[in-house]
Amino acid sequence: MACQDTDGFYFLVDRKKDVVISGGENIYPVEVENFISKYEKIKDVAVIGLPDHRLGEIAAAIVELKQGIECTEEEIMEFCQALPRYKRPRKIILANVPRNATGKIEKPKLRKMYSDEMLIARENQS
Repeated sequence: MACQDTDGFYFLVDRKKDVVISGGENIYPVEVENFISKYEKIKDVAVIGLPDHRLGEIAAAIVELKQGIECTEEEIMEFCQALPRYKRPRKIILANVPRNATGKIEKPKLRKMYSDEMLIARENQS
């Protein structure tokens, strides 16, 4: 996906398949990832869309903390208050962010791991 700036130049924003459409709003994961990665306790972050009955999709941030650092989901949510409300992740998941051999985040793998069905299965196992 691309956007045009005021000078008429186009720049790439994100891949179309990665865009999260939540309540009719387009959320570009790379923008949210860039913002969250500025938090000093975070090593890596990936933002994906998860199914939601009301909004269609919600943005979820999978956050990998720096080694030896403690942080809560609430701390990260508080940090995200500086984002516009519709861009804020609705769910924070503290876990490792998988990358392939070339360093790209494996978003299809994350979507599969954290889809509604997988979350329900995990809750039933507990």
